[in-house]
Amino acid sequence: MVLYLDNAATSYPKPEPVYRAADNYLRNIGASSGRGAYRRALDADNLVYQARKLLGRLFCIKDVSRIVFTLNITESLNLALKGLLKEGDHVITSQMEHNAMWRPLKILERKIEIRITVISCPEGGHLDPGELEQAISPGTTLVAINHVSNVTGALMPVEEVGKICRRHDIPLLIDAAQTAGVYPIDVENSNIDLLAFTGHKGLLGPTGTGGLYIAPGIMLNPLKEGGTGGESVPEQMPLHLPERFEAGTLNVAGITGLGAAVEFILEKGVEQIRAHEHRLTEFALERLKEVPGLTLYGPQTAGERVAVFSFNLHDIAPEEVAYVLDEVYEIMVRSGLHCAPQAHRCIGTVEYGTVRVSPGFFSTEEDIETLVKALYEIVSR
Repeated sequence: MVLYLDNAATSYPKPEPVYRAADNYLRNIGASSGRGAYRRALDADNLVYQARKLLGRLFCIKDVSRIVFTLNITESLNLALKGLLKEGDHVITSQMEHNAMWRPLKILERKIEIRITVISCPEGGHLDPGELEQAISPGTTLVAINHVSNVTGALMPVEEVGKICRRHDIPLLIDAAQTAGVYPIDVENSNIDLLAFTGHKGLLGPTGTGGLYIAPGIMLNPLKEGGTGGESVPEQMPLHLPERFEAGTLNVAGITGLGAAVEFILEKGVEQIRAHEHRLTEFALERLKEVPGLTLYGPQTAGERVAVFSFNLHDIAPEEVAYVLDEVYEIMVRSGLHCAPQAHRCIGTVEYGTVRVSPGFFSTEEDIETLVKALYEIVSR
């Protein structure tokens, strides 16, 4: 039996309605959104709008025009950071950031001399909100952190950080790559001003989809310019959302599939999805800790993390463990640095990385048992 345990990279399989929705658009509609007034173009417009509405329900966003579609969360984070930050601005971030956050910040540090303060995350866990508040200065323009580490699965205290940001009137940018769709997110209750998400992970949608929520009062410069299907005479991008940030033809097939995926999630209930993942996380933590010679990184309790597990096995190279799991046992996992070298510096694995296992919505305890049995056999050899 082939076993897929790399959902932190891309979720698989997708819910059946996702396949049907994308296929129906490609076969029976096919027109661009925002590029015509004929029936099929209007049908495409409606599919995009419905996906926006469903995402609004999921993230508790009242004005869904403030949800901008992108190709992935990397584009969303680049838009947020490069669209907001100016020369000399001060940004507070964490030690556990993915390169999608870290590289744009470092580029801006070199190009326009922003200042970056990195809050520590001991042993790959969550940051200390008190330390973050102490780092705030008169020049602090943004707090930008992930919701969950893609290496250790550690949950960040977003609600507490949001309260701190609101007290100091500082915008909060959250990278929700690992939580959107599997963990309840309410942008207003959490005081999130910029929410970046991707469609192909916990949201169970196609690749090439993602988005950025931009709260009222947050002004961004566009990351790219081009056609929007309307207001073609002005040489500048329009001021109104979402068109200001959606230059070029949208990935309507992907967005249609994403809409179907979000509808599936809403029907199941995010709280129920989180409960399933929590049970799976508890079980995986218990079983993985029993494997001889296995070092598990990050929080050791299910309440502090999501179902993303990084570990090393004795002195066996992570890539060798992953290779054997795939070739011998047909179990697909990830090895290496997972595009997050800062996090690996934090847990002391930057020179060799880790094996990363990430079950998803369709994973079971039996899948974890299959993995653990394979790890026992690898150790015994």
